[in-house]
Amino acid sequence: MANAFTTEAFTELGVGLFLVALRTYARWDSVGFRNFMFDDYLILLAAVVYSLETAAAYSVGYRFHGLANNSMTDEQRLMLSPSSMEYHMRTDGSKLQLIGWSLYTLLLWTLKLCMLGLYTRLATGLHHMKLRIRIGYVLIGATYLATITAILAGCGEPFRKNWQIHPNPGNHCQPAISKMDIYFTVVLNVTTDMYLLSIPLPMLWKAQIAPRKKAWLILMFSGGIFVMIAAVLRCVLILTAGANGAQQSGSWAVRETFVAVVINNVPMIQPFITRTAKRVGMNFSTIGSGGDSSGGTPLEDRSKASRKPRTANPLSVSSSAECIIEERWRKDQNRSGDRPIDSKQGISVASDTMVRFESPSTEERNDGYTGRYHCTVTT
Repeated sequence: MANAFTTEAFTELGVGLFLVALRTYARWDSVGFRNFMFDDYLILLAAVVYSLETAAAYSVGYRFHGLANNSMTDEQRLMLSPSSMEYHMRTDGSKLQLIGWSLYTLLLWTLKLCMLGLYTRLATGLHHMKLRIRIGYVLIGATYLATITAILAGCGEPFRKNWQIHPNPGNHCQPAISKMDIYFTVVLNVTTDMYLLSIPLPMLWKAQIAPRKKAWLILMFSGGIFVMIAAVLRCVLILTAGANGAQQSGSWAVRETFVAVVINNVPMIQPFITRTAKRVGMNFSTIGSGGDSSGGTPLEDRSKASRKPRTANPLSVSSSAECIIEERWRKDQNRSGDRPIDSKQGISVASDTMVRFESPSTEERNDGYTGRYHCTVTT
C-alpha cells in the first residue's frame, strides 16, 4: 500500500512539475520574461510548495508509518513510555501532520491566486469583471488567513498540545483527524473555488462561438469542480478512516493538490499547444485558436458588445479559417512609428474576406519581442 502510494505520489509530482515547466516556457514563448506577470512567478513558488507537500505526505507513511497522536485509548496513552520509539514517532508524526496541513493550504490558495492572475489578463477592457476579480483577491486573502489561523491556533495554548500524547488533548489538537481543521478547510476551499468558477463561466456560456469550442473552454475553466469533489472526498475519507486517518490525510492531500495543479496550468498551456501544432501543420479545430494568454479580451460578452468595434480574441473567433501573422519589431528601428519590418508577408486570401486584427501589446513592441497578429478570416 505504501509502495503503491509512493509510486502514485511521485508520478503525480513529476507530471505536475512538468506542467509548471511547460506553462513557464509557454509564457516565455508568448510574451518573454520581461513581461511576466505576478502569477508567472507565483506558479514557481507553488511548484516548490507542491514538492515539499509531497515529501511530507511520503514521510508520514514511510518514516512514521502513519502514526500520530490520534486513535489511542486513554489507557494506551498512559502506558506509552516517553522514551519509547512509538512515542517519538507519534509526536514527530503529529508535527509533520501540522506542517502538511500548512503546506496543503498554502499550495491550494497560491493556485487560486494564480487563477485570478489569469482572469485579470482575460478581463482586459471588461470593467464589470474587474470588480469581481478584485473581490476575489480579497476573498482569497481573507479565507487563507482564516484557514491557516484555524490550523495553527485552533488547538489553543500551549502550542505543543498539537502533538501531546498524555493526557488526551482532544480531537481539535490531533492534526491528522481534527474535525475543526477538516470542516474549516473544506468549507472555505469549496466556497472560494465556487466563486472563482462564477467569474469566467457566465461569459463563456454567452460567448458566440462554435459549440465544440465552447464546450472545450467551459470544461477547461470549470476544472475547479474536480478540485471541489476531491476536497469533499478527502474530508469524508479522513473522517471515516479511523486509525488510518493520518495516512489518508497525507495521501488525499497530494491527490487533491495534483488535480489543482493540472487544472491551473491547462488553460495556460493549451494556447501554446495550439500554436505549436499550427507551426507544424496540424489544426486543432475542436479547441480553437486560443491565442496568446496575455492578449485581447477573451471573455468579452458578444451580446452586449455587438455595437462596439470587434477585435479578435479566443472567444470571438468564428468557425472559419484562422491564421497567425507573425512579424518582428526591432528596438532600434523607427522608434517614433514602431512599424513592422515587413507588413506584406504572412497572409494570402483567394476570395472576398473580412479580416480582424489584434495588435501585439505595447510592451512587446517596445522591448523588441516577436509580435503576433491574430486574425479571423470570414468568407
